[in-house]
Parts: sequence; structure tokens; C-alpha cells
Amino acid sequence: MTRPRRVTLRDIAEELDLSVNTVSRALAGKSQVSEHTRQAVLARAQSLGYRPNSHARSLVSGRSMVLGLVITNPSNPFYAALVSAVERQCRSAGYSVLLQVTEDSEHSEEEAVQQLLRFGADGVLGVPVQGRSDSWQHLVKAGVPVVLLSRDIPALGCDFVGIDAAQGVADAVRAAAGAGVRRAWLFEEDLPVSTVEARIDGFHRGLADAGVDRQDRLVIKVPTRRTQGATLPWRPDDAYRMAAGLITAHHHPDLVVAGSDYFALGIHKALRGCGLTVPEDVQLLGYGDHPFAGFLEPALSTVRLPADEVGTTAVDFLLARIADPAAPRRSALLPPVLVARESTRRAGVAGDG
Repeated sequence: MTRPRRVTLRDIAEELDLSVNTVSRALAGKSQVSEHTRQAVLARAQSLGYRPNSHARSLVSGRSMVLGLVITNPSNPFYAALVSAVERQCRSAGYSVLLQVTEDSEHSEEEAVQQLLRFGADGVLGVPVQGRSDSWQHLVKAGVPVVLLSRDIPALGCDFVGIDAAQGVADAVRAAAGAGVRRAWLFEEDLPVSTVEARIDGFHRGLADAGVDRQDRLVIKVPTRRTQGATLPWRPDDAYRMAAGLITAHHHPDLVVAGSDYFALGIHKALRGCGLTVPEDVQLLGYGDHPFAGFLEPALSTVRLPADEVGTTAVDFLLARIADPAAPRRSALLPPVLVARESTRRAGVAGDG
């Protein structure tokens, strides 16, 4: 069976009795071509099934028309939504996306960066591991524009788009604590990253504003398995076991905050197993607004993250950086939104979703 030959600019030119240069200018939208000729070329290109040769185009433009995207774990619903937003925005700008996953491993991050350098990516969007910054330094020194996502490394001087997790958690905790909280716990992952520290800061800030004493606040670090390549960024059973071991019917907090809705899922089960009701005995507040949050009984109050806006803003920043490498550094912290459901008391809590 003979493989069909790829349609070329010359094929279109011969069909219309035009020069190859005229056809090329028409398809590129150049002003030297009349509108009548442009429409004729576009129609014939479509009828012949012409597809532009991206490799040849990159040789002419000096660009690969590929942007790299480095994330920690695609099974995290936030990053799954982020990938979709980035891909959609890049496609509309004529770029393809090369996805790399690190699982919060510095070694995997280094391999991802080297792959993007070999591929000649025109720019990179990335969620850094936040240990050593050597990998990102390689990109910066190679002159590759970089926009960091979610976690910042200020010393790099790269553009940054993140979420104001501290303010979002503080606002949510303050609203829940307004319903008469005297003691509160936070279950948080044990990764040494800025997003975790921001949520812890928000937890303390919100409770301080509500008048809850420092000694009545407890931060519990839940072991993470992401560095071992776990299939989920968090595991409900880890939070369940820790919560079940800490909670008793006679010594329990009035509010439990989870740094992830996955943690909240495990804590929810532990509270019920200890004979406690939500929210009458213990209010429960999550983070992430994952798809299952509204289907728990009672439905989980949580903090919704602007994944789409982070993705589209980051792509806009990166395209602007590619166009003007010398422009001043840009940074954006986007606000999350409290989604109040039945797991927190209604006093002072609004924004049901």
C-alpha cells in the first residue's frame, strides 16, 4: 500500500498558477497578498488537506513553537485543571506543550529540565520542587524564559504566578471560627514547600483574628509519599489513621482544617468513627474543592483554587517574556474562594457552591 504524499506549498501554487512565495505569504497572513488571492489559497489548502510543516517553520523563525510545562503530579485535580488551561491557552497562541512530571523529586526535575533544553523549548512553565534551584538555573543561564507556578524561588528572578493560600485559608478559618471555636487542628502535608507554609500561616492568622489562643492550635504533619512516586498526591488513609489516633469523644477540637480535601476525606471518616458529628461536634474545612467534596455527607466546606486563571495568566506572562526578555519581573497572587457547605456551621460563613 502506497503511503499518501504530504501536500506542499508547491502543490497549492501549481493548482492556482501562483508562485510558492505568494502561497506562503497568503497562508502566513502577510499584507503583500490581496484578499481575493488569500481566500483562494486558503480554500484550496483546505480542500487539498494541507498541513503546515512545523519543523520547517521553526527553522525559519528560530523557534520550536513548543513550551514546557513541569508539574509535580498530574493526579492532583488542581494540576489536572492547570494542564488543561495551559494547553488550551498555548494552542490558541500556536504553541504545543511538552509536559514533564517530577513527583517532587529533584532528580526527576533535573531530567525534565534537561529534556526541555534538548528539545529547544521556547519557554518553560514550572512548579519547582523547592529544594536546590540548580535545575532552573540551567534554564535561566541558557536564556530560556521561565515562569514559576504555585511555588516561587525569588532568587531566580523569574516571573511567578501563584495562589494567595495564606489569605484564602485565613479567611476560611476566620469565618468558621466565628461560630464559636475554642480549639482547632490543622492536618498538613510534611513537604518543605512554600505552599504548605502559606496554609499554616493562614491557619494561625485566621484563628488569631478570631481570638483563639496559640496553645489551643495544633498543626499535625501527615507523611507524604509523593517523593516515592505515589499515584496520588495525598492519601486519605494516612490522615484517617493519624486523626483516629488523636481524636477521642472527650478531647476533640471544635474545628479541623485539612490542607487537602484528600486529608479531609480521611478525617471525616475518623470523626464519625469516634462518634462525633459534623459540624455539630466538630467543624471540618478542606482545601482544593476536589470533585468529591460536595458528595460527602455532610458536604465538605472547602477552599476552591483558581486553576484555570493560574494557567492562563502564566501563559500570558510567558508569551510576554518571550516577546520582551528584558521586561521587569512580573508576579501575581490569585485569590482562592471559600465554598461553604454543610461541614461548617453557617454563622459567618457564606459563598455556598
